[in-house]
Amino acid sequence: MLKKHGILERNSLPLVIAILLVVSIGGIIEISPLFYLESTIEKVEGVRPYTPLELEGRDIYIREGCYVCHSQMIRPLRDEVERYGHYSLAAESMYDHPFQWGSKRTGPDLARVGGKYSDAWHKDHLIDPRSVVPESVMPPYAFLAEKELNYRDVAEKIRTMNKVGVPYTQEMIDNAKEDLETQADPFASSTKMRARYGEKIVQRDFDGDPERVTEMDALVAYLQMLGTLVDFRTYKAEDPENLR
Repeated sequence: MLKKHGILERNSLPLVIAILLVVSIGGIIEISPLFYLESTIEKVEGVRPYTPLELEGRDIYIREGCYVCHSQMIRPLRDEVERYGHYSLAAESMYDHPFQWGSKRTGPDLARVGGKYSDAWHKDHLIDPRSVVPESVMPPYAFLAEKELNYRDVAEKIRTMNKVGVPYTQEMIDNAKEDLETQADPFASSTKMRARYGEKIVQRDFDGDPERVTEMDALVAYLQMLGTLVDFRTYKAEDPENLR
């Protein structure tokens, strides 16, 4: 047996063939279950696609590089759960393209930041981070409050998300601009928007400027929904057998 091992060590071609054989067997063992599992993601009540305003806010979040310093993935470790809340579920990111996981945290994890602070706090924090967190090293984003949100292509963004598997309906696509404006207007009728996206939609003037919809509105709307979709007081993990 040792002599045969020596053959592999002295000859590169048999060694390469042996490596490929072992890797192929391991790969087949890992990949094959995916062919007969309907889904590897547990379905969780409350998880929904982003509203048009939240989707625009998420794009701004990515554009400004917020994901570089803030992860959105709470690991099932005691210190993380006690600090940030319930560990992250795969279902909470099922409509993210791309997802905002990561492991580097120059700032805190934001997976459960929704509802933790007021809209005014978020606005002040984005305009001048050190005004609310003196030790912060985050750069200011005051321009977001001055820049009107460009959402002329929001319907096409939603259509694109639908093509990669997010369950937006044609009705959602057709009413994307109207739903975006409705969510940012606390006095607008939200009956139709809530029928499309659910009753838990937060509808208000997020940036304190009722005259226009700004990029600050969109980003704060996105931040305020993070981690709020699942009611962890009633959530119970699904039996793995039910995922088959």
